Amino acid sequence: MRIHAVHRLIEQRLNNATKPFNARGAKVDRCNRCRVAKKYCLCQFQPEPYQGFASLILYSENEVLKPSNTGRLIADICEDTYAFQWHRTDRPAELESLFKSDKYQPVLIFPENYLLESNSVIQPKQIATLEKTPLFIFLDASWREARRIYRKSEYLQNIPCISISEKSISDYVMRKAVHEQQLATCEVASIVLANSGFIESSSTLVEWFEVVTESYMLTKTQGTRDYTRPKLLGFID
Repeated sequence: MRIHAVHRLIEQRLNNATKPFNARGAKVDRCNRCRVAKKYCLCQFQPEPYQGFASLILYSENEVLKPSNTGRLIADICEDTYAFQWHRTDRPAELESLFKSDKYQPVLIFPENYLLESNSVIQPKQIATLEKTPLFIFLDASWREARRIYRKSEYLQNIPCISISEKSISDYVMRKAVHEQQLATCEVASIVLANSGFIESSSTLVEWFEVVTESYMLTKTQGTRDYTRPKLLGFID
């Protein structure tokens, strides 16, 4: 499998940990890469990554080691991905260089009604007109934490932003049988990619999310489980 930035961030956190991870799901013997139970490991099925866009995932401290986190699925399908744990007072030099790079145009993904006036709002279709490679920035955190990350990070407050509209969320939810109105990070990414013209990568991300969710749920004590894993079989067929 391809080792990417999120894998390296998880490994760094595990190596620097001073106490064991004891949150929900900690008792399952998991693969450190795909984060599902080792007996259902999906590493060999990781999709081939796409090019033409880049992704930057800023993690809150609480999200990095959660096995249910979906930000890593973006890195699974995006060849050019960066991942950092966000700190209010510490910004890695590599992160700074990304915002100054001649290669990338940073684009924040965040709701318009919470933006400062210093952020310009662009439509996803404008991505195709950019002279640089779009660097989509996702804040992988609870909603409360994401708002704090934005408010405390000046470097996020002067770049273009794509806002996911309520209509986009509604249209997406209607295509799923059962779904809550709050979307996972990778689901937000799939909407952004589709609306920005990266249709194939968006479709792969949706399918991969379904595959990972299916295998992840096999070790949950609640809900219906299908050990034949039809989503996986359909994905590799």
